[in-house]
Amino acid sequence: MSLMDCRDVPVSTGNLASLARYETALTLLNGYFLDPLEEVEAALADDPDFVMGHCLRGGMMAVAAEKAAEPFLRESVEAAEVLAAGANDRERGHIAALRAWLDRDFAGATDRWGTILTDHPRDLLALQLAHLGDFYLGRSDMLRDRIAAVLPAWGSDVPGYGYVLGMHAFGLEEMNAFAQAEDTGREAVTHEPRDPWAIHAVAHVLEMQGRLDDGICWYNDRRTDWAEENMFSFHNWWHLSLYHLDRGETDRVLEIYDTGVRPQSSDVVLEMLDASALLWRLHLDGVDVGDRWVGLADTWEGTVEDGYYAFNDAHAMMAFFGAGRDASADALLATMTRAAGEAGTNAMMTRDVGLPFAQAIRAFGRQEYGQAADLLAPVAPIANRFGGSNAQRDVLQRTLVESAIRGGRGALARDLMAVRVDAKPEGLFNRLRLKRAEALSD
Repeated sequence: MSLMDCRDVPVSTGNLASLARYETALTLLNGYFLDPLEEVEAALADDPDFVMGHCLRGGMMAVAAEKAAEPFLRESVEAAEVLAAGANDRERGHIAALRAWLDRDFAGATDRWGTILTDHPRDLLALQLAHLGDFYLGRSDMLRDRIAAVLPAWGSDVPGYGYVLGMHAFGLEEMNAFAQAEDTGREAVTHEPRDPWAIHAVAHVLEMQGRLDDGICWYNDRRTDWAEENMFSFHNWWHLSLYHLDRGETDRVLEIYDTGVRPQSSDVVLEMLDASALLWRLHLDGVDVGDRWVGLADTWEGTVEDGYYAFNDAHAMMAFFGAGRDASADALLATMTRAAGEAGTNAMMTRDVGLPFAQAIRAFGRQEYGQAADLLAPVAPIANRFGGSNAQRDVLQRTLVESAIRGGRGALARDLMAVRVDAKPEGLFNRLRLKRAEALSD
């Protein structure tokens, strides 16, 4: 027997209670609220044969994007595969996607979730997982186009419509369609006021356009929507800190780091990423961050041998530099070198961007600034292969600029700054680096 979910998507269960719990867990996941895992675990405890329960749980483990979640992903994949014969085609597509992710074929998994949407454009789990996969892969065009392709099947009367608009807004922003992205993001928030992804999509626009005051007001006016009981709040705190950083308000940036980005020294890699990225930006600006690098490096130590996702590894390298962990930095470079020679999506990401970026951070830490610039200059145009957003990848661009300036590469530094100032003339980082670049000889 099968039922239909609230968006008329078929689910191979006759258990109404299981489906209701699945719907609740999916809604929590859509808005990154606490705690979808608890809800889906309860559903599976009562109904171990509930295929979509295993798929939802597995999807959450996949998009955690860290090796520590891999054993739990394997549990979900293997449990779902046992039930595959009784599943429908859509559900078997989910199982195949999870198996691909488990095999480290992140691109293949994302494509399989995308294929599900051809026949089931209202499969909100497949849509969100594909969207996050596109994000991890740095597929800016697909962040926009995958959502645009399914939008005709959605409307304001379909549950979850606001979350779909929020995803579309983010994709539009990543393709530099700033006006449309802002309008779409603000519309999304009218449907789902507490959608942190839509709120953050608008924040991306405001940051990219250098509208610092608008960005701070946007976040502060909606703080109860995005900052409470939300798994994504650390990242929105990080975005808020970027506005203050570009205003030179470093005391406020450090306060946000301590209370929002990293309030509990979490070992969740996505939180550690933002922490590294923020401290590294402060370091490039010459700001003393005290002993914050030490605690952060401690949590990164457990990932040195993972070689799971190059984006993670480069941010771990920042922390090892900051804490003076030379042995850990050397071990991480060895791991990345090994990962670059393996199969799977991460091997490409490591070869093309992750490893040279990590090597550049190492060189920068040794004050070999010219070498760091030489490593980063050919990587910068293809940085999207590294994954993440435009705002996140700007840490690579900033490192290149600072390396070129400190390394005396005047022509390179001025070229880089001409592009940055053209896009954002009022940013403090840009204004200060432009002066330094102009003072260099060729």
